[in-house]
Amino acid sequence: MITVLFADDHEMVRIGVSAYLTAQADIEVIAEASDGSEAVELALQHRPDIILMDLVMKEMDGIEATRLIVEQWPEAKIIIVTSFLDDEKVYPALEAGAVSYMLKTSKAEEIAKAIRATYKGQSILEPEVTGKIMNKMRTPQSNHLYEQLTAREMEILLLMTEGKTNQEISDQLFIALKTVKVHVSNILGKLEVHDRTQAVIYAFKHDLVN
Repeated sequence: MITVLFADDHEMVRIGVSAYLTAQADIEVIAEASDGSEAVELALQHRPDIILMDLVMKEMDGIEATRLIVEQWPEAKIIIVTSFLDDEKVYPALEAGAVSYMLKTSKAEEIAKAIRATYKGQSILEPEVTGKIMNKMRTPQSNHLYEQLTAREMEILLLMTEGKTNQEISDQLFIALKTVKVHVSNILGKLEVHDRTQAVIYAFKHDLVN
């Protein structure tokens, strides 16, 4: 049996896809998560063969969840299943460690095929995603570290430039304090700085603040 963890904040999506997958002779959905934080916890607890990961979820998005899972469990095989094909979602998701990228418009049987293929070590990408990757390879890349930040991380960095504490950021964005701390840690790592002050200086130096 190929064990699967399905993370998606839409309950009806989880119910529908999980029901189809569980009906397969070789696939078993052993856990479901409704947000990124829960996905990280369940992934490290159950160590499923495959993780189906939505991108846009409350508390913590799928990109951050993917990064945290892979950092602690490099062998994890994560399939992104999302409605988004924009660059700020595709590249960070793959760079975070996802090995396959599917759209929610895919039929359930196509997702099942992607699970089997990914389990065997293949990488399944939507044709549009493959095209984007090829175009990115042809385009000269800049060396700005801030381009690695997700939209949420950039939002938190700008709040940091306003002098807001983690608790104040948590209250303003309506996300858990521990999630803010994870984002801040990732921001410091991506910008290659050691503390919040250096991160704020970096933001002003690179004209990230209006």
